Amino acid sequence: MTKQKNWKRKINYWFFNIHQEVLKTSLIGKKLLTASRTNSHLKETYEELGRLAEKDIDQKILEWDSPKARAYLHTIKACKHDLAEIEKQVNRIKFASGPEDISKLEKK
Repeated sequence: MTKQKNWKRKINYWFFNIHQEVLKTSLIGKKLLTASRTNSHLKETYEELGRLAEKDIDQKILEWDSPKARAYLHTIKACKHDLAEIEKQVNRIKFASGPEDISKLEKK
């Protein structure tokens, strides 16, 4: 009888510990989800601020003579140009009437 009680106690002990670990993991998971959402919101806000600054600098509303800012603006314009070209290439591939040699499309 004592062996059976010890066995039940051990199982209850293990279930209790597993339950506690699941609770801790759930709480940590919730905190990580909240942190992820906050981080995404922060990133979006930085991007919007950057877009606003870019627009205002282009329209001469905001004067900013920082060489770093000018370099960033140059990079932004180059990336936008590259993305437009990539979009054109993707649309050519997507809406092509038949199979095309993709290596030729990349050179255009």
